[in-house]
Amino acid sequence: MSGNNNNQPINVLVSGGGTGGHIFPALSIANEVRRRHPDANILFVGAEGRMEMEKVPAAGYKIIGLPVSGFDRKNLLRNVTVIARLLKSMRLARNILKDFKPDIAIGVGGYASGPMLKAAQKQGIPTLLQEQNSFAGVTNKLLAARAECICVAYEGMERFFPQEKIVLTGNPVRRNLLDCGATPEQARQAMGIDPNKKTILIIGGSLGARTINNAVSAGLEKIGNASDVQVIWQTGKFYDQQCSEALSASGVKNVVQMPFISNMDMAYRAADVVVSRAGASSISELQLLGKAAILVPSPNVAEDHQTKNALALVNRDAAIMVTDADAAERLVDTMLATVSDADKAARLGRNVLQMALTDAAEHIVDEVEKIIEKKRS
Repeated sequence: MSGNNNNQPINVLVSGGGTGGHIFPALSIANEVRRRHPDANILFVGAEGRMEMEKVPAAGYKIIGLPVSGFDRKNLLRNVTVIARLLKSMRLARNILKDFKPDIAIGVGGYASGPMLKAAQKQGIPTLLQEQNSFAGVTNKLLAARAECICVAYEGMERFFPQEKIVLTGNPVRRNLLDCGATPEQARQAMGIDPNKKTILIIGGSLGARTINNAVSAGLEKIGNASDVQVIWQTGKFYDQQCSEALSASGVKNVVQMPFISNMDMAYRAADVVVSRAGASSISELQLLGKAAILVPSPNVAEDHQTKNALALVNRDAAIMVTDADAAERLVDTMLATVSDADKAARLGRNVLQMALTDAAEHIVDEVEKIIEKKRS
């Protein structure tokens, strides 16, 4: 934004969250705005009681929470309170806009981005949407018609959005994952495991994944018999106790279990094969790091979008998919077979790396700058 006569600092509002998959991209975008415009004012708007209310302040940004929640499809009577909260959120969103006066509102998906971006669009504030998945979310589909730009991570998104607004940028991922300089041996040492053994990393997302954890618990004896393999098992804090009890009861020594992994850069670097849900952020990380992966899509997500994310890789021989329903029977056998087939693991890693879209945050902020420049001129 060099030719800008208007030198007052830019005001950027970022809204959305709910899961790490929405929050990490939002923070990457904010960090890139701050890197280019150190005096920018950046405000986050999230949903009360959700993960962003903790993660965003920890990253050094201010956040306001809206009392918004998702519709309850099973118990329709509960939606009376949902609608009341939505109306209250719309009112609060208007006040936020009046106080903060954003140059642009960026929506990354999740509950809060709906009322917040809707209010911005009504007031003529330009909006940019970031859609992480291969199957667009309801909120972004509703906001698309009045958005200036929609940044996507997959080809073929004109099924959901006006084609002339789509920019293929990829999903921003956490910078430190890409900047890790350790060798696999050094990374394994940092994780407290044998530096020379083939390694499987199992990640169920920030909250854990019951199906994956149950399948691993049931297959501990098989894993214990595979003496040339070791496993890093991230269970989520919710399942920590039952998994650590199952592990100690099994007497298996080649599995390290933990509720949460803080040094994900080292964990990824240590792994020959990764077992993961098929959320958009996880897939973008696997692509950028070129990791052989076995994906177990969560069935409990809107429009089964994780299966669609996974198939986008499977169709290019860039990952293996085990359905949630088959995990109990197939997951442990599949991961042990994959890690011991070095050629197959290498091929999956090469193919997934070819799908990576690099520098996503930079490309998205390029679009942000164009929109602000246009608005200010």
